Amino acid sequence: MYPPVEPYAHGMLDVGDGQHVYWETCGNPHGTPAVVLHGGPGSGATPGWRRYFDPARYRVVLFDQRGCGRSRPNAADPGVDLSVNTTGHLIADIERLRTHLDVDRWLVLGASWGSTLGLAYAQRHPERVSALVLFSVVTTSRHEVEWITREMGRIFPAEWARFRDGVPPADRDGDLAGAYARLLADPDPAVRERAARDWCAWDDTHVRTVPGWRPDPRFEDPGFRMLSARLVTHYWSNAAFLPDGQLLRDAHRLAGVPGVLLHGRLDISSPPVIPWRLAQAWPDARLELVETAGHGARGGIGARVVAAVDDFAG
Repeated sequence: MYPPVEPYAHGMLDVGDGQHVYWETCGNPHGTPAVVLHGGPGSGATPGWRRYFDPARYRVVLFDQRGCGRSRPNAADPGVDLSVNTTGHLIADIERLRTHLDVDRWLVLGASWGSTLGLAYAQRHPERVSALVLFSVVTTSRHEVEWITREMGRIFPAEWARFRDGVPPADRDGDLAGAYARLLADPDPAVRERAARDWCAWDDTHVRTVPGWRPDPRFEDPGFRMLSARLVTHYWSNAAFLPDGQLLRDAHRLAGVPGVLLHGRLDISSPPVIPWRLAQAWPDARLELVETAGHGARGGIGARVVAAVDDFAG
């Protein structure tokens, strides 16, 4: 990865609905434009994302999606309205930011949830996307959410049983993401905190499929736990607010947009069949499966991301 770099500009963009989105730009102001779509939802655009880009050749735009990071209001506050935080709202925010920064077309880099958002954005506005580089690829379909919240219990049975038992008995055979979302909206702070802990404990577990895995230290922060749990359950219980299967069905809209899909063979919680099916429906995409990697940038994924981004510079 490239050395750390600091932003040369940043600001808060009023995107409506009482929402203000933090953005920053780094690298070469005259370089190839690129935008970063972080994961989560709710992880925020951390400084490490800047290091995937050659700062001499790229003008990199990072932003914190609604409700997280430095954007305001923060979804950790249970009083923050999530009805104005949907995929459609985020796509509109990306377009507002592109216009605000006077960018014509840009490369889109996204991971995990950011790959879902990147695909949805690119299918809505293909003329604004020069290329897509996506890793830990997911489409957040109902089947994928069911796989993570239920079928992954076959891999981690004891941990999943604790996760399931965190919701009332009447909800244990249904939509677990929805059940947790309801607990996180409970008027009792103790109920909300317990639900956030239980959700984040499972979130940390189902990606634990590679040697050297370490717990995510951010989940030690009560504010981040609540923020992450609220946003993830909100999006997962609504299958990303997209018609089920849309991102595969509408992959033809990406014709002419080159893409690189990077995915770990050991990513069991988001199985490689997800990007494989996408690559079959999107002829301009190249799929690379990394044998030693799971979910995220470790195991060789990060180096492949840098190489793919370098290929599109200029």
